[in-house]
Amino acid sequence: MPGLNDPLMIVTDLDGSLLDHHTYDWEPARTWLERLSERKIPVVICSSKTAAEILPLQRQLGLSGAPYIAENGAIVQWSGSHEAALLPRSKSYSDICQTLQKLRERYRFKFTGFADVSEKEVAEWTGLTPHDAALAKMREGSESLIWRDTAEQFIAFEQALSAEQLSLVQGGRFWSVMNQGAGKGAALAFLLQHFRHPLGHRWVTIGLGDGPNDAPMLDEVDFAVIIKGYSKTPVTLQRADTQHFFRSARFGPEGWSEGLTHFIHQD
Repeated sequence: MPGLNDPLMIVTDLDGSLLDHHTYDWEPARTWLERLSERKIPVVICSSKTAAEILPLQRQLGLSGAPYIAENGAIVQWSGSHEAALLPRSKSYSDICQTLQKLRERYRFKFTGFADVSEKEVAEWTGLTPHDAALAKMREGSESLIWRDTAEQFIAFEQALSAEQLSLVQGGRFWSVMNQGAGKGAALAFLLQHFRHPLGHRWVTIGLGDGPNDAPMLDEVDFAVIIKGYSKTPVTLQRADTQHFFRSARFGPEGWSEGLTHFIHQD
């Protein structure tokens, strides 16, 4: 098991993982966050949230300046400049929304995206404050939507998106439409190529998540924590090294702390 003196990097989902699914509270994780901060171990947020949402959360959690991955992997930031970067060869948010509108008009698909509604409606969907809902609408590389059509139309929707080099990712509350090849796993691999350990060591990565959209990230890390969650779709990993992943018995930040305690040897 790794220890606090190893070149650790923690990669974590937010909603339902570091943050409580219902209240967004993170207090049960405070002790571990302080311990990691003392050892200057980076905690990389890897979330469906936008960069505009992540930056104030980094300040609240004491993680300012750390790299982050936003919008389910559509956005990667590692330089500390607070300017989020799309992955190479990616369509912008406006391009994605234009494509979605074109497909809706052509095939009569029924869905509602963040671009279609007000901050008030996003707040009602998510339980966020109106201010935080406004941050959730500040999207740069993906669109979140609620599907309101049949299962047959959903299959056709996926096919139509694929023809436009777009894909669907299921999150805890919404579907995300994003560029093909993007995702939390690809974004983490991209980040690890560019964000080097200050002493040149290879990072030892521990990933934590609770939803199906976290699976690619959890397959990419050295040690994976599947936090007990509320999604009807189970988190299924491709990795076969069962000794390197752990399922928590608790939800949210309590399960988050449980996972780190399981994997990190404390000296």
